[in-house]
Amino acid sequence: MSVAAPPRPRTWPRTAGVLGVLAALTAVTVTPALGGIRVDLRGIAQHWHFGWSKVRQMLDPDWSILPRTVEPLLETLEIAVVGAAVAALLALPLSLWAARPTNPSPARRAVRAALNVVRAVPDLVYATLLVAMVGVGALPGVLTLVVFDLGVVVKLVSEAIDSADAAYLESGLAAGGTQTQANRVLAVPQTWPAFAGQTLYSLELNVRISAVLGLVGAGGIGRLVDEVRGFYRYGALGVIILEILVVVVLIEAASTVLRARLR
Repeated sequence: MSVAAPPRPRTWPRTAGVLGVLAALTAVTVTPALGGIRVDLRGIAQHWHFGWSKVRQMLDPDWSILPRTVEPLLETLEIAVVGAAVAALLALPLSLWAARPTNPSPARRAVRAALNVVRAVPDLVYATLLVAMVGVGALPGVLTLVVFDLGVVVKLVSEAIDSADAAYLESGLAAGGTQTQANRVLAVPQTWPAFAGQTLYSLELNVRISAVLGLVGAGGIGRLVDEVRGFYRYGALGVIILEILVVVVLIEAASTVLRARLR
């Protein structure tokens, strides 16, 4: 005797409602009369060939720029690695202070509030201010990446601690240990895989970001990008972008392998 399958739930009304709301919000945001932004699609249609001409020039690489890219690219990698390493040293204790199981005192709210402010400021703003403070070079780039990585790593790791089962900490406290002892002996080993994975992820981000920070004088290959762009050498710019792409892909592949081993 065959049993009839239950009828499929009707989900299309909800889907249609969500799509309708998104369409209405999109229409409002691109309607200047309603306070939205002005999107000039006609201008894009009329002038797209200017952008395409630059892309064609970039697809005709100027390999003569290659020797000049070695030192700036190494500086970009150094900035990314140093920024990630310094941020990792600071992020572990801050992650413990920002999580409820490892810091039940109200002081964690101050840590979280400070980190929210740190994440709210774009990295290019940090780089611009630090270049004005300490001068052009690698140092403002490193400091910018340290601040950026702290905001990202501490948020993700502290949320991982909050969502995990804290019974191991409760057992340590019940055995007579202090919160500091329980954090050091129990929480740090438990948190280490998530912390290491997020640190490696921040290293991936650093390579991309540090290449951009050079545009405002924060060291790295970004300064060379700004130079060749200013002289309209789009073939050389294509070579530099290709180099950055290769380096990012290699680092991401190595990071993926390392994160898989840490699980």
